[in-house]
Amino acid sequence: MTDSGKVYHRSCTGPALQTVEQHAQDQDITLFASCFCPFVQRVWAALEYLEIPYKYYEVDPYQKSQELLNVSPKGLVPALMLNTFDPPRALNESTVILDFLEDIAAKSTHRSLFPPSTDPYAKALVRLQSDHISRTLVPAFYKYLQAQDPEAQISAGKEFHAAIQSLVELFERAEREVGGTGLWVEGGDLGWADVVVAPWIFRATNALKHYRGFEMPRGTKFEAWLGRLFEHPAFKKTCSDEELYLDSYERYAFNRPNTSQVANAINSGRGLP
Repeated sequence: MTDSGKVYHRSCTGPALQTVEQHAQDQDITLFASCFCPFVQRVWAALEYLEIPYKYYEVDPYQKSQELLNVSPKGLVPALMLNTFDPPRALNESTVILDFLEDIAAKSTHRSLFPPSTDPYAKALVRLQSDHISRTLVPAFYKYLQAQDPEAQISAGKEFHAAIQSLVELFERAEREVGGTGLWVEGGDLGWADVVVAPWIFRATNALKHYRGFEMPRGTKFEAWLGRLFEHPAFKKTCSDEELYLDSYERYAFNRPNTSQVANAINSGRGLP
């Protein structure tokens, strides 16, 4: 396989495009987004699940317009413009935004991605799951996708596979100790860790599969969780057609120079921006 020079997409397709069209009117919250970005998708799915009104606004994070820099100093997405303030205020960083949306929902829609507040231990277990995703699984995804040498690809593939297995172990621990969390439980609902990890697990089934031949771990419970996750309306409505991901992630798969700040961080061994 050779680099065909495909470029990243600048607009959603498929179900995601329909969702964009439904959120084109001004709202108190404007989501600055890019159609291919997994960090955006975790926030977008949370907005859908928490039923918080928002406007979707597509931007190009590689061009870094002043408009984007005004809401996100590094020019990264996602970012929120909060239009209830005069002048409007802004937030960036996906996990910070997720916490903010949880607080907004608690006062408005009364929905939550966390277990009930009456069970602080269950919430702490979810935080452990999320911490593993951010510290280990997400960096392993990029390391695997960007690896060029065959031996490096094999090693990085094992690392990513192990990161998924470790997440499964954390899900299983929660199942033993508190009856389970999120969609890992049959009959459960979308949870915090589901939203935080879903975009990368989804891209593993298209971009990683296409460019690295990656196959998901096997297991009845894991496969059932995948099915519930990918079919959950709040997540499914934020997914574009497969072509968008294959085109947009070719730049990562061939590790083109200055692909993104995330890619540069992985190449240099730094933490993600």
